[in-house]
Amino acid sequence: MSSRTLRVATRGSALARAQTGHVVAALVEASGVDVETVIVTSEGDRSRESLASLGGTGVFASALREALVADECDLIVHSLKDLPTAPYPGLVLGAVPEREDPRDALCTRDGLGLDELPEGARVGTGSPRRVAQLLSLRPDLEVVDIRGNVDSRLRRVQEGDLDAVVLASAGLARLDRLDAASELFALDLWPTAPGQGALAIETREGDSIPELLSIEHAPTRTAVLAERAVLAALEAGCAAPVGARATVSGDELTLSATVYQADGAAELGCERSARMLGDDLVVAELLGQAVATQLLDDGAAEFAPVGGGR
Repeated sequence: MSSRTLRVATRGSALARAQTGHVVAALVEASGVDVETVIVTSEGDRSRESLASLGGTGVFASALREALVADECDLIVHSLKDLPTAPYPGLVLGAVPEREDPRDALCTRDGLGLDELPEGARVGTGSPRRVAQLLSLRPDLEVVDIRGNVDSRLRRVQEGDLDAVVLASAGLARLDRLDAASELFALDLWPTAPGQGALAIETREGDSIPELLSIEHAPTRTAVLAERAVLAALEAGCAAPVGARATVSGDELTLSATVYQADGAAELGCERSARMLGDDLVVAELLGQAVATQLLDDGAAEFAPVGGGR
């Protein structure tokens, strides 16, 4: 049993509190450590502007990171897909717990699937990737840029303002709202954001928090590192129209990634595998870079807002 108290910071949204609650419960169960939760408000929580105009989903991470650097807490919990790929000075990824289902969910009023929505249906999302994927499969849809928490987005469907919204199934599960999903999109047809479904726990470099070892899940860390390496090598932000999925099976790591044209009219994909015979994280990094290089060689930078530098 630990005799100290860890201060865990989170955003104040229902989803952020829920996912932090899962981390806290796991830490307490595994190590007996006392935990105090600290609520931090970010610019992304205060503003109703689109994520693109605010600079992408990294806007949610900045306030938490500032609180950690200022010693207002000992660790912070992020949705990993919202975490910028560039390292933050003085901070390290202290733990990556086991990943939830990474798929996207379609939520409609009447339980309809994507193929069953009427022509011209209004579908809400704040993700450029999801916009491109929706339009690639159903170019007749009217895709509406939306912000807000899970409940407010679902309410717009229930009240008839929207015919459907696309949300992460992991978030719905953490809020016990998975019953709102009418369809879960298969990952081979609809790859999701790098890191989706996983949580990231950041700590200060040099701090010793051995309790985090009890909730670390090495295969998840390896998989999400490969996915994020694609994003970093493409020089694409968290909100770019890039989908990726990595899986670990035995000593083999398989990574696939797709870059979309913003209007869904074109896409490029690549899949590669590698044996993990040494440092798994180095293999993941190199595999992500190789997939990104192939995508750029195939012309990904010509129709998506990604970089071309290598």
